Amino acid sequence: MNKELRRVSVLVLAMFLALFVSSSIIQVFQQSNLKADGRNARVLYASFDTQRGPILVDGQPVAYSTPIDSRYNYQRVYPTGELYSTVTGFFTVLPSTGGLEHELNSYLSGDSDAQFLARLNAILTGQDPQGSAVELTIDPVIQQAAWDALGDERGAVVALDPKTGAILALVSKPTYDPNALAVLDPNGVEAAYEALDADPNDPLVDRAIAGDLNPPGSVFKLVVTAAALDSGQFTPDSEFPNPPTLDLPGTSTPISNSADGTCGGGATASIATALRLSCNTTFAQLAGALGQNTIREQAEQFGFGQPLGIPMRVEPSVYPQIPANDEAQLWLTGFGQASVRTSPLQMAMVSAAIANGGELMQPTVVESIVAPDLSVLQEFEPQTFSNPISRETAATMTQMMVQGVANGVANNARINGVEVAGKTGTAENGPGEPYTLWFTGFAPANDPQVAIAVVIEDRATGFGNLIAAPIAKKVMEAVLSR
Repeated sequence: MNKELRRVSVLVLAMFLALFVSSSIIQVFQQSNLKADGRNARVLYASFDTQRGPILVDGQPVAYSTPIDSRYNYQRVYPTGELYSTVTGFFTVLPSTGGLEHELNSYLSGDSDAQFLARLNAILTGQDPQGSAVELTIDPVIQQAAWDALGDERGAVVALDPKTGAILALVSKPTYDPNALAVLDPNGVEAAYEALDADPNDPLVDRAIAGDLNPPGSVFKLVVTAAALDSGQFTPDSEFPNPPTLDLPGTSTPISNSADGTCGGGATASIATALRLSCNTTFAQLAGALGQNTIREQAEQFGFGQPLGIPMRVEPSVYPQIPANDEAQLWLTGFGQASVRTSPLQMAMVSAAIANGGELMQPTVVESIVAPDLSVLQEFEPQTFSNPISRETAATMTQMMVQGVANGVANNARINGVEVAGKTGTAENGPGEPYTLWFTGFAPANDPQVAIAVVIEDRATGFGNLIAAPIAKKVMEAVLSR
């Protein structure tokens, strides 16, 4: 009898231990995952008991919570509507994704590990809990200039400080008013979201950092030029044969330059001339001479294929893996076609690295996170992301890009009295499909204050220099007039 009792006792003890261990794992080790799970409605409703911290631009709120007479206690308000929706995202009674409202939810809700003592103090003193404030690097004047310059175009603008990585403007259009998704009626939120999700203009897509990435077209020539110069095998004066058209290797498919002529005249064309006039035939041959591994390694150093958060997740840009015997595809990548895909932020990073002497800084939209007691929980410190090119290559490419604006096919980015470095692009999306138009560059060339990328999607007609470059010019002028 005693033997059987011992067995039962051991079994019961083992069951209690198993229950203790499992509950401890759930309560301690899985706590963060459970809180972050969008299906956890209890946490979601509890979050409305706290006055959520504001999101600030130059000290002014672009998102804040106001008390209301409701079971939710607080209503989230976005006073500037669409202007900052790309950055803020939205906070609602239904699980949401994207924007700082999602990425920094624990800080904004006052629920981060760094705020544990503040929560404990609020409980002991009977104070109402509050979330932390998030100050952005966005400059309101530059953000407004980017918004206005983009107008009704479908596309995005990214402007950043090449010396620090601070993002000065982040605009994507078409977009949405986050106030429509911040209502405290679950059915109303769901209906509004479904309408936006079904909109063929895709207003919920952040074209600046994510969504369906675009072929870069000729702005990718900057990456190929960097790979060529940094390899030590080529200089700006290195020349290639200069026919008006050129068949892709192993095919009867011709490629040509935008003007359907030679690259500046003459039997040969230099890399410098080809970048200034954006000649596809020269860069196709250059890509073939470099090989895909050299180009890919250079692209990855600029950030292609690398994980990145600003802190919102950035969709990695792509340089494709090309079959060893498909030299035609390799040649197409030389001018940003084939399966090369990128975001405006990535192309702004390429220009920023050139502008900053070959050092690429980590981009971010967050300047600081400040607790309700004004203690700083996080503060932005410039950090190096990579060193993709040498200082000598950066200086050489700067002058090549200056010539592209002063005497080349990026001339619509000229600013009186300022040397602007830039590159345009007009990318094809397939036979009969509309074009993707680009500009990327920086100014002033001798002391860069801004690096920029502009993308215009689904344009039936036009060129990067005609549409994207003037938009970039207006944004750069806003920076220089501060």
